[in-house]
Amino acid sequence: MAPLKSLEQEYPILDSNFQSFCASHDIFSVEDLLLHDLYVLAAFAEQESSSERLKQGIAQVLSIIDGQHQPWLNGIELLEDAQRNKHVLSTGCEGIDLLLHGGLRVGQLTELVGPSSSGKTQVCLLAASNVAKKHIGSVVYLDTGNSFSPQRVTQFICQHSDPAIDQAKHRTLQKVMNNISCKSVFDIFTMFDVLHQLEFNLRSQMQGGDCKVQLLIVDSVSSMVTPILGGSGSQGIHSCMEISVTC
Repeated sequence: MAPLKSLEQEYPILDSNFQSFCASHDIFSVEDLLLHDLYVLAAFAEQESSSERLKQGIAQVLSIIDGQHQPWLNGIELLEDAQRNKHVLSTGCEGIDLLLHGGLRVGQLTELVGPSSSGKTQVCLLAASNVAKKHIGSVVYLDTGNSFSPQRVTQFICQHSDPAIDQAKHRTLQKVMNNISCKSVFDIFTMFDVLHQLEFNLRSQMQGGDCKVQLLIVDSVSSMVTPILGGSGSQGIHSCMEISVTC
């Protein structure tokens, strides 16, 4: 979840006064707030001149957390949900699409796990290239390890060198590159900030009936989580990345 400061634009109640109050208790993010005894925090808020507004701010953060969790669904509801959301985006690899029953399912999270150099980034680059080329919409690529390669995307798009179709391929390549937005993030707090801003932008687009982002790729989660969990590992959580299909 995001730092408190990044929530102010969407939730004005979490203003600088609320942030200063939280900072005085070493609370700078939603996670920090959850680690505190909320009854004690509310008692401290009571001692402030703007106590009511501070308590409203605490309640707002808790409401945001509750909104992140989907309600419980039974088997029938899960089946109906799956049947309603059959739309998938091809990764560009027939074998992987077969394993995923058609490709990346819209509205769901796909996680790739494997050892180093097993091809996870290549799958991400191929999926980004294919979605940007064949689907109306853009791709957001969060790069946490300088692994995004425009040269590799070019190779995926321009696999043949027939001069007769070079011009058409150049136009296609321009379209693909324009449809992929790459953002470098090197710590988990920056990533939460970027993801929250993206969520805010997507909600605004959806309210206007214009959702342009089709695919979100985080390559990779492991480099963000490793410094927090500790260890130098090359297995488990240290070897995963996420692909999220949005609208």
